[in-house]
Order: sequence, then C-alpha cells, then structure tokens
Amino acid sequence: MQNHPYLGMWITGDGHIRQELLPNGRYDEARGTRKSAYQGRYEVTGDHIEYWDDTGFTADGDFVDGVLHHGGMIFYRDGNKPE
Repeated sequence: MQNHPYLGMWITGDGHIRQELLPNGRYDEARGTRKSAYQGRYEVTGDHIEYWDDTGFTADGDFVDGVLHHGGMIFYRDGNKPE
C-alpha cells in the first residue's frame, strides 16, 4: 500500500470527520475535536474499501469519481470539496 492512490487524508465537506488512510494498512479517524476517535485496519480492493475497527466493528465504502462514500457520508481527498 506504500504508493496507493487512495492513501492520505479524506475529509467530509463540513470538515467534522477526518480520516487518514496510512500506508501500513491502518486508518486513524478524527471527529470534531476528538483526535483518533476511531482506529483500525483497512483493505482496498479496486475501488472498494473494508474497515476493521480496533473495537471490533466493521464498515465499508466505495471510491467513486474521486470521492469516498462511507457510512452514509461523502469524504473528499484532502478536503478538496468541489464548489
């Protein structure tokens, strides 16, 4: 995953949720002022992502046209929300 195109920071349009996909297959998600609100591992297959949180829950999402759709939310790469 060292050079995968989906690595890096993904941010909701309002900036409240920030999810960083790390090159070691781990993620770190901040919510509001709460840093590292969720952490765990992830795997990307094509344009689909699976999450396994350290607390035991699982989730998934899909990358569509440069945005991440996950948990009913839309995340933009590095917060670059289109106008």
